Amino acid sequence: MTSQRKSRAVSERETPSRPASALARAGVRPARSRGQNFLTSAGVADRIVAAAQLSESDAIIEIGPGLGILTGKIAARHPRSLTLVELDPRLAVPLKDRFADDAAIRVVNADFLAIDFASLIVSSPVKVIGNLPFNVAAAILRRLCDNSRMISRMVLMFQREVAARIRATPGDDAYGALSVFTALYWKIDLHFTVAAGSFHPRPKVDAEVLAFTPLAVPLFERDDELNVLETVRASFSAPRKTIRNALSHSLGLDSAQTVRALERAAIDPGTRAETLGVPDFVRLAHALRAHLAGSNDA
Repeated sequence: MTSQRKSRAVSERETPSRPASALARAGVRPARSRGQNFLTSAGVADRIVAAAQLSESDAIIEIGPGLGILTGKIAARHPRSLTLVELDPRLAVPLKDRFADDAAIRVVNADFLAIDFASLIVSSPVKVIGNLPFNVAAAILRRLCDNSRMISRMVLMFQREVAARIRATPGDDAYGALSVFTALYWKIDLHFTVAAGSFHPRPKVDAEVLAFTPLAVPLFERDDELNVLETVRASFSAPRKTIRNALSHSLGLDSAQTVRALERAAIDPGTRAETLGVPDFVRLAHALRAHLAGSNDA
């Protein structure tokens, strides 16, 4: 066994089994306001890493490693590189110490939402794994959508309610803008529930793990991306209203302009956004092109 792989094996054995003690030593008191719920179940960690389908040629980014329970499992798979992005310096320092002898592992003490994603990439595409802070999980997903062309697979954990919104389909109660934003970029090919008792501190609700792969064929041209996203936002801006009224109000159009655009997209003006699929929004973005801020024609 090489010295690098030996250090990884030791790191795996040293994964904290008493999270309260480990957090106390680091001087960290978990804050619900920051969505800090630390995974404690080794079995769940194993399932997450298995879902990532890792190989030794992979470059991996882990978001929010915390105490490193997932990190140890990932490191044991001997990936080409592993970049850990940890916001809290009191947690980043122990991670740096723990993996100091492993040249393949880099710890970045930064806010994932503020850092340049490209700066985290050692080689592209990357795989992304993370037990995401519940309070910013949706924002992190949107940031990953922005960088989907550099990602080959993601396995992420969310509050179960948020996960339901992400994987919802037209007609589901949970279906909304977040569902469409996700489906524009990703296919979800696996999901499983994680009981609240698998975390410290125990959250009030269960979590859910989702595995994402990028769509093999993009649903829109790169130049149309801003228009499509703006169309989705505008369509869901007033969920109880018809799509005609939602678009008119959000985009500042008169009713006749909106109706003409909807008819060009073959969409009933009296329907609601919650009934439309991703292809509908892409067609609608083309029909609204002259009225959208992201269009060169605007």
